[in-house]
Amino acid sequence: MGACFSAYDEYEADANRGNALAAMLKVEGFDVIIICCGTSHQAAFWQARLERGRGVIVPKDATVLCVHEDWPGGAGNGLGTLYAWTKAAKLAEDKGDSQLASKLASGSISAALYHTAGKGTRLAPLPGAENNNKPGVKLPATAPLGVDGAVVPLTILESVVKSTGIYASSRKGRLSVFWGDQVFVPTKSYDYDSKRAHADILCMLAPMPSAAEWAAKGLEKYGLVAVAKNGAACQVEKVDHATALAMTKTLGSIKQVGTSLGSFSLTASLLSALLNEFANELASKKGQLDSDPHWWMPMTLPLDAYVQLMGRKGTSEKEASAHYARIQKLLNNFDKKGAHLLGPVDVGGDAYWWDYGQLKLYLRNACRLVEDGKEADSMREFLGVTRGDKGACGESFGIDAYSTASSCRIVAGVSKRSVLANVAAKEIDAEGAVLVNVTAKKIVAGEGAIAYNVVDDSDELVLKPGEVITDVFGENGSKLRQRSTLDNDGGKKWKEIICGNKKTFEGVYKDNLSTNVIKASEKGEAAHAALARAVSSA
Repeated sequence: MGACFSAYDEYEADANRGNALAAMLKVEGFDVIIICCGTSHQAAFWQARLERGRGVIVPKDATVLCVHEDWPGGAGNGLGTLYAWTKAAKLAEDKGDSQLASKLASGSISAALYHTAGKGTRLAPLPGAENNNKPGVKLPATAPLGVDGAVVPLTILESVVKSTGIYASSRKGRLSVFWGDQVFVPTKSYDYDSKRAHADILCMLAPMPSAAEWAAKGLEKYGLVAVAKNGAACQVEKVDHATALAMTKTLGSIKQVGTSLGSFSLTASLLSALLNEFANELASKKGQLDSDPHWWMPMTLPLDAYVQLMGRKGTSEKEASAHYARIQKLLNNFDKKGAHLLGPVDVGGDAYWWDYGQLKLYLRNACRLVEDGKEADSMREFLGVTRGDKGACGESFGIDAYSTASSCRIVAGVSKRSVLANVAAKEIDAEGAVLVNVTAKKIVAGEGAIAYNVVDDSDELVLKPGEVITDVFGENGSKLRQRSTLDNDGGKKWKEIICGNKKTFEGVYKDNLSTNVIKASEKGEAAHAALARAVSSA
């Protein structure tokens, strides 16, 4: 949000960031890890994948419960959280543990839920190449997570699970909820007193920015958390600067204001109250409620402010007032036991926040690996990536001091300021490019080009600057090539044929809805392996 830091502040931030990274790499996380997926096939994929990731991604003795949200039209992250928890408890019971809820209530366990459902339109065409398994989108780093410990590309979700585990020690008796496409490294201590509030939200607290700074940073795209001097907080969602100023006055004396990362945690008692209140919706699988507008805002704002904000979202005064009354009734019957209802968990105004929800952000974060600076150093440390190290590549392959080449098998060529991971080729010529899980005879890639999950047996695979190429494998072994450019917004082009593709991004999404992700992945891996053998023997 923009702030001035003294030398001591910077020293403290660096120390906290270093402590957080060290803790992430120790893989000390939550006792129970729940993944909420879009389909049963995806749930099966993650159950197997994370079981293999014990000691690398999740704690060795963690309980892993992967479920899918079979809710017509989607439940929203509010009802979706409650539904995923009930499904996870049932899955745990099926596995022989019927005490998940009682363990959380007693404070003997910490639990984390990761929301991964969604089409990933803004990240297209990458999620399509993972058969709609959006959290399975690969990062330009590798880890021993394949069958029999084979080294494979690390995914976005695995990075998120690994990074957020640092909060587990502070959250016994709480359910933590995270998004599956955001990695953050705090500069405030991750060890905090979670008993201060029944619900708390991760946020980047700092002084209120000016209107110009607000617009420049695009802060109207995020939720805002305002914190009073007594530690109580209120939430407003995606508003302009003027509205934010008006809304924060309702708290009285404001100590800090910051953008919300959205991720939150709940005490077992508040979770139970919400489960009881929305029991009918959960039983019928009807309705769509999100945590910010339907929980935190009506819990913490005056009625008139809530009605005004919901009116901006197209909700009538009658509907907003009725929902507000419902939440207030829940609170009147809820014993807060002296704690605040909502509180902040400050990650630091200068925390690193690596969002992989858009194609341009994917490229931006990948290219960070070739840069200088503290943030780039931290990302390389977290992902286990080293610049200028060509590993097992051939002597005729030249790599500059900035490029990365994780688990690559490249015979010859050159890489300049490029990010490579799991690339097998006889020759490459890459400059400013990102190549992830690519097997080809020869690759020529320009500035900002992305080749992802590609198997190409032509004499030469050429990517122009800003060009994006992926391959989509079916469980029958079929292969469909999808092309795009960095100028194409997948959300806006979702239903259009672009770049000479045979299908729209939406068409690929629909084809993938019933695809067995595990089988399709196996077909893709087999295709990579077959061409890699041919390339190495040529």
